[in-house]
Amino acid sequence: MNNIILYAITVLIWGSTWYAISFQLGTVEPLVSIAYRFGLSAIVMLSALAVMGKFRPKNYTLKQHGFIVLQGLFLFCLNYWATYQSTVYLTTGLVAVIFSTLTLMNIFNQAIIFRIEIKKQVVLGSLIGLCGIAAVFWPEIRDMGENQGILTGILFGLLGTYLASLGNMAAIKNSRNNVPVLESNGYGMAYGAIACFLIVGGTGTPVAFEMTAGYIWSLLFLAVFGSVVAFWCYLTLMQNIGADKAAYASVMFPIVALIVSTVFEGYIWTPEALFGMVLVVIGNVVAMADREKMLYWRPRRAKIVCGDE
Repeated sequence: MNNIILYAITVLIWGSTWYAISFQLGTVEPLVSIAYRFGLSAIVMLSALAVMGKFRPKNYTLKQHGFIVLQGLFLFCLNYWATYQSTVYLTTGLVAVIFSTLTLMNIFNQAIIFRIEIKKQVVLGSLIGLCGIAAVFWPEIRDMGENQGILTGILFGLLGTYLASLGNMAAIKNSRNNVPVLESNGYGMAYGAIACFLIVGGTGTPVAFEMTAGYIWSLLFLAVFGSVVAFWCYLTLMQNIGADKAAYASVMFPIVALIVSTVFEGYIWTPEALFGMVLVVIGNVVAMADREKMLYWRPRRAKIVCGDE
């Protein structure tokens, strides 16, 4: 599938999951909801693999399964637990701002772990995009001093983002170990759900289920589209263009979240928000554009051809 389509699907789906997550925060403990989400996602993904004849649990070595476990633990369990905890203390807007730092974390983590060159173009685009996100959510950032739990929320948010980045690194390792994206996702989601249930049992967290239309439909949306479809698109994109560029989706999807909020929650756009959105788009172009094509359009000095007189 075309990288632009993969990128668009990732941004559109994850941009809408913020609204869906709001229906998950209620009587059910966040870790239990996460366990339900990825347990259901694993069933859907592994069932699809079985139908396609690609369900081969005995074909991978213990080492390969080890990295799939790390992907599941970081990307489909601990990352979401920390992020959900962050939303207890912060608005989803601020959590989105914090999660946008995934781009920079991926850039530096893949440079440290895999010795992948840091691309100045992607760093510049990411910084422009982060400034745009900060402008969009400036009223919340400005007033965050009134929230007594702000530091706790920020620390949980940064922890969740860094764990997601480590999950991205595990996904890169799985790709290098010749584990297809669909299979690493399916097994990873299963391992992530198992880890969530083990933590729930070990901590004595009460297990409950909310029999309401909002909770059930949001769970189905998050499990099938927000997890199975979006993670397949994102990790395929990461495999195709690198973790640094793929992670720029985390800068774009808060804008989609605001558009969804405008439609369903009556969000009112401010001049700062509009200016920030422009910066995000500019940052997106800078980070994702082909450098060689960009250089092609730069002014050239006229060549002087000297002939024999």
